[in-house]
Amino acid sequence: MQSPKIQDFIRTIVDFPHEGILFRDVTTLFADPRGFRMTIDQLLHPYSGIQIDKVIGLEARGFILGGAIAHQLSAGFVPIRKKGKLPAAVISEEYQLEYGEATLEVHDDAIHPGERILLVDDLLATGGTAEAGIKLVERLGGQIIGCAFVVDLPDLGGRRKLETMGMKVHALCAYEGL
Repeated sequence: MQSPKIQDFIRTIVDFPHEGILFRDVTTLFADPRGFRMTIDQLLHPYSGIQIDKVIGLEARGFILGGAIAHQLSAGFVPIRKKGKLPAAVISEEYQLEYGEATLEVHDDAIHPGERILLVDDLLATGGTAEAGIKLVERLGGQIIGCAFVVDLPDLGGRRKLETMGMKVHALCAYEGL
């Protein structure tokens, strides 16, 4: 009997949120105890033995992954949120979406100069959200050690974008197409 792969736990939903899109739903992965543990273990693997001070989780599924990873690393966790969701002073970064633009924010005291940061999210598509998160971390003086994702959609170019920025990208699985 073969060991399960991450993809075995991910549900694909056709035509969501728009016709022609194959949505990779990781909620089924998170709901399965074995799948969730496997995901966290595999996301952590490349960073074992490397000092990481804080884990950044991108809203919203990055919070689920980032919190679990921060716990395993005995590191702090910092959420990067959509505009208007954080209560204290923030810095902001606008970025492009396929259908418009959005803004991410982080508390201006969440990261200290020189801290080593792991950025985590569930899915890497165009890379716009991750790029905005990286820029926020760098503006606060943090050093991105790596960017970890469950799913990479290589046809959308996010990995290339982040690697061009000098980022090391780790993804557990990839799906061709949209």
